[in-house]
Amino acid sequence: MDTVRRRWERLYPHIEALGPDDDALRPAVLIFHGCGGVRGHLRRYALEAVRAGWRAFLVDSYGPRGWSKKFAQYLVCTGLLLRGYERSGDVLAAAWGVRQWPGVDDNRLMLAGWSHGSWAIMDLMTLEPKSGDAGLADPDPAALNGVSDLFLAYPYVGYLARSQQGAWRRAPRVLGVLAKRDHMASIRRSLRAFASALQAGADVELWAVDATHAFDEPGVKAPVPVSHDPDLSEAALARFRRFLEGGGDTGADTA
Repeated sequence: MDTVRRRWERLYPHIEALGPDDDALRPAVLIFHGCGGVRGHLRRYALEAVRAGWRAFLVDSYGPRGWSKKFAQYLVCTGLLLRGYERSGDVLAAAWGVRQWPGVDDNRLMLAGWSHGSWAIMDLMTLEPKSGDAGLADPDPAALNGVSDLFLAYPYVGYLARSQQGAWRRAPRVLGVLAKRDHMASIRRSLRAFASALQAGADVELWAVDATHAFDEPGVKAPVPVSHDPDLSEAALARFRRFLEGGGDTGADTA
């Protein structure tokens, strides 16, 4: 079982850092892909963060494990490998490592996830500081100090997700993007998951769009009912930008 440091050492070669080549302290957003792996639309969000004055880190959970995207599609997307709570160890370790990155303001971190990535982040919010949690030998919640915001796009909130039953132990500011035609998560089930965040005292905003799962991913191909919506993709980027800028109305509905 990895320690936090060892998991970070495994992730580090597979993290892409975007932002100015300087040591000026800037807030940072850590981006966690869906079960399809790091794809082009996530880079658009990362570049949007850079334009807003942030540093952005694209975290690949498959590279350290030697998995191809095709392998993951069959075994991760089906829930057979790397379920959200196990992958939450990647999120914790990445937060720990990025807090030490030159030029990162370790008091201003955002975790952003899409689908499986959101699942991992939300499960991490239920973390208990005991050996074995999140698949780590030393899951110290202090690694999340400075994490003040979560951006969660069409998260998986099915029966395997701990957000359905587990209480959140942190109360960040949250923007959740829900797809009304998501074949993996009904609005009712999503609201039940976000209720845990509200009960913890989190500031939660939800934006429900008339779209499918992965609506912001151009060219998505899967044997499931998903389709790209260019207009809503641009709207999602704009809301992400406003959320990064902090405070003020993002245009989302407050839960």
